Amino acid sequence: MQSAAISIDNVTKIYGYGQGQVTALDRVSLQCGAEEFVCLLGPSGCGKTTLLNMLAGFEHPSHGEITAFGETVTEPGADRTIVFQEYALFPWLTVAQNIEYGLRRKGMARSECASTSKHYVELIDLRGFETKYPRQLSGGMRQRVALARALAVKPKVLLMDEPFAALDSFTRERMQNELIRVWQSERTAVFFVTHSIAEAIKLADKIVVMSPRPGRISEVIEMSAARPRDPEADENVKVSRHIKHILHLAES
Repeated sequence: MQSAAISIDNVTKIYGYGQGQVTALDRVSLQCGAEEFVCLLGPSGCGKTTLLNMLAGFEHPSHGEITAFGETVTEPGADRTIVFQEYALFPWLTVAQNIEYGLRRKGMARSECASTSKHYVELIDLRGFETKYPRQLSGGMRQRVALARALAVKPKVLLMDEPFAALDSFTRERMQNELIRVWQSERTAVFFVTHSIAEAIKLADKIVVMSPRPGRISEVIEMSAARPRDPEADENVKVSRHIKHILHLAES
């Protein structure tokens, strides 16, 4: 049994007041193990990103509690880093400098920053691009740099908000493979938001299927198939059909 990295206990998130009040999430409870890869899957507006923002400490529950390694999440912290759909790289910094940015903010020595940056440049297979600027990189390469920068500060939990949604299908598949390879090396906990059933099947240890607003957990599906996974394999096609059935029931 893995120790709990994240515990979400009966969390509700409400925006606005009175007649304008909107319930984005309703009584959500979930746990994530310290090395577990969790995909949050559901339609637009079901509260996936809202939940991720609360995990990051950018927003707070209206009711309930979120804890990270036993501590209540009240603000952003170095134990939780986030990778957005947009690359969010500093355009005036090189690949190496972008990766080192968080390390320098933490006060790490220059030599140690350089050593750590070199490790992650090699891990994400960007050797030779250390001195390039984001504008000189492809979309997939930029997202690899964003992933390396997030991992370089050694977070306990990696939060990812549809990080591959803007990529073409070929690059997206390659980045999925790259993410699994890096995750298997680093073994951090991951919360990954996606609209794609195939992506969730390929990546996750645990798929959390959410209902339309107000967001609730419709079902949690444990993925037992070994990686690498082919979403078109018979056992995974069955999982896909089951998820589609859950989503259709939630909408009816």
